[in-house]
Amino acid sequence: QVHLVESGGGLVQAGGSLRLSCAASGRTFSNYAMGWFRQAPGKEREFVAAINRSGGSTDYADSVKGRFTISKDNAKNALYLQMNSLKPEDTAVYYCAARSASYYYRRRESYDHWGQGTQVTVSS
Repeated sequence: QVHLVESGGGLVQAGGSLRLSCAASGRTFSNYAMGWFRQAPGKEREFVAAINRSGGSTDYADSVKGRFTISKDNAKNALYLQMNSLKPEDTAVYYCAARSASYYYRRRESYDHWGQGTQVTVSS
């Protein structure tokens, strides 16, 4: 079992930046592929970005490609999401998720463990 805790959310103006962190504890973090998902009010939870177990391969939703960067530090048991050029439509609760495998998927059902989420609000 791995326990995930997100942090770094907040209120930012459009065009600004935020860096989300996800701290992991429990099982060996390097055994997990990781993902970031988000859920806006009244909408389904959607894929944002993912990274494989070693951190050498990444994937992004088209809506964030070129603006967001996912990274993984296995030595620090941490996952990050650097978000630049934020837009009001990025407003959502952001969740990190872990999958006990080497590779990632975009489907949220593929992930075994979830954090509690952190709120990101982008004002226009």
